[in-house]
Amino acid sequence: MDIAQLIPEFGGLIYTLIAFVVALSVVVAIHEYGHYIVGRWSGIDADVFSLGFGPVIWSRNDKRGTKWQIAALPFGGYVKFKGDANASGGADEAAMAQLSDEEKRRTMNGAPLWARAATVAAGPVFNFVLTIVVFTGIFMVQGRVAEPFTVGELRALPVAQDLREGDEILEIGGAPLPDFGDSEAFGTFMDALPHEAILPYIVNRDGQEIEVDGPYVYPPIATQIVPRSAANEAGIEPGDIIMSINGEQAFAFDQLKEKVEGSEGAPLDLTVWRNGETLELELTPKRTDEPLPEGGYHTVYRIGIVGGLAFEPATSMVGPVEAFTGGVERTWSIITGSLSGLWNMVIGNISSCNLSGPIGIAQTSGAMASQGGQSFITFIAVLSTAVGLLNLFPVPVLDGGHLVFHAWEAVSGKPPSDRALNVLMSIGLILILSLMTFALTNDLFCP
Repeated sequence: MDIAQLIPEFGGLIYTLIAFVVALSVVVAIHEYGHYIVGRWSGIDADVFSLGFGPVIWSRNDKRGTKWQIAALPFGGYVKFKGDANASGGADEAAMAQLSDEEKRRTMNGAPLWARAATVAAGPVFNFVLTIVVFTGIFMVQGRVAEPFTVGELRALPVAQDLREGDEILEIGGAPLPDFGDSEAFGTFMDALPHEAILPYIVNRDGQEIEVDGPYVYPPIATQIVPRSAANEAGIEPGDIIMSINGEQAFAFDQLKEKVEGSEGAPLDLTVWRNGETLELELTPKRTDEPLPEGGYHTVYRIGIVGGLAFEPATSMVGPVEAFTGGVERTWSIITGSLSGLWNMVIGNISSCNLSGPIGIAQTSGAMASQGGQSFITFIAVLSTAVGLLNLFPVPVLDGGHLVFHAWEAVSGKPPSDRALNVLMSIGLILILSLMTFALTNDLFCP
């Protein structure tokens, strides 16, 4: 990989680092607060709540005696509970020996098994809760496409058209418009439309049915750019419209998709329209592993453009229950998709280059921040789920590993021996460091 590609276009390395630190700090703060607050509810006192590691740059003590601090290295955090030997946990035997039975109950190591297990599990759970809350809020703000299908905000397009905000669309290209919510019927309708820049529309405008000229419904427009994609590296921006590919005009997103998928990775020359200006760009599609609806993956070529309608459709409000349900479903989809992707990497069905390390995550942070607040908040939600899921893996040093130890204690009636714990923790640390090294290698050398 070219080192220059490690710096996204949205403002340079410093802004990428800021975006990365902000995203990671939010996720870590929520994770550690889950440990802290559930520990407190379970009767376990915390000595230190730290955002970051290393030298302390700010701190204060609350009335419960907990020291809240921000440290100089903002790449993680921890809660040190009463009686812990250090930030990683483990009993401080000398300190524990000086405590009364009542005081020991308020330490992590002296608390009942249920309290310790609940405290450990709370970190990942709070990460999932953050994701659900974020997506619930997004669904409530975005709403759903209104019925009947009505033109909302018009996009800037390189073609003249007569649609107006508030037009209720009845027909396009001589065919009645199906229910937008019926994806199969709407997809069939779109497949039947001719690939032309301008189509005849029948609309209901102020109570009258009139015929007007309108754009192809799904033009080759970039509503969002996938981070670290060919489009992102070539400088394509949200709102750009692809007018031609290798000299051939394009009026529909399907035409762009067909050219990209058929490129076999060969460079493409694009003519791009951006706010009245025409640009000539070259980019090379990248091999991408995508999940199939029936399960499994297939490899295709992509440039990293998310398409959209030629106009923003009018929306209606979504209630909190429906939005919450959507938030839960989206979070679950991220979890299952991540597990499926990891498993398919392990068995060799898809490339291990799909695993990103800190550089890749930082790049994505910067790219999403450059596309607006909602995109960045969405990225934080996805990252939160990833952190929560990773921490549940049954690897010593992670929360999942501690939960396995607690399960052993519940079954056997006693915790693992100190010797066994030390060996397992060392193995877990080696596994995590190896995974981080492998992911960092991917960041540097994968295409």
